[in-house]
Amino acid sequence: MFLKLIESDGTILSADRDETRKVALATPTGFLAFGLGSGLSAVAPGTAGSLAALVPAIALAAVPLWAGVVIVVLAFALGCYLCGETSRRLGVHDHGGIVWDEFVGLWLVLLFIPFSPAWWLTGFVLFRLFDILKPWPIRWLDQRVEGGFGIMVDDALAAVYALVPLLLLEFVMR
Repeated sequence: MFLKLIESDGTILSADRDETRKVALATPTGFLAFGLGSGLSAVAPGTAGSLAALVPAIALAAVPLWAGVVIVVLAFALGCYLCGETSRRLGVHDHGGIVWDEFVGLWLVLLFIPFSPAWWLTGFVLFRLFDILKPWPIRWLDQRVEGGFGIMVDDALAAVYALVPLLLLEFVMR
């Protein structure tokens, strides 16, 4: 463990950027948890991670829905381990650079909407909006559920919040 800084909102940030980079890049666990390195972005790492998640999402869009659901469920389970282990190594719960949860949350949204730039852009924006604003009970879960599951579950719920208006819009447009 190493020195930590606490922001005014209670978010704990690592004060040792070199250690963070080492954890993020030295092991497959850290590399995946940091979204293939996208979580190391100095500006908006969650958004950078969500942008990076678009590339594998294209492949996900090519599989049948049932297979996509299986992949996302497995990615969620893997994320519980990846994020929990990386968080433990950093000594910081839900470090901002851990973005595997953004990958899985965005994949969950994109899995259920049409594969088109307009739909994907809307899905991206809504997912980021709900992930950032954290309406109830997302913020409550984010603050109370520990470990890898706690890191993953708030983004999964943000995905569900994003999906509701998207699926309603799709239904109305039929």
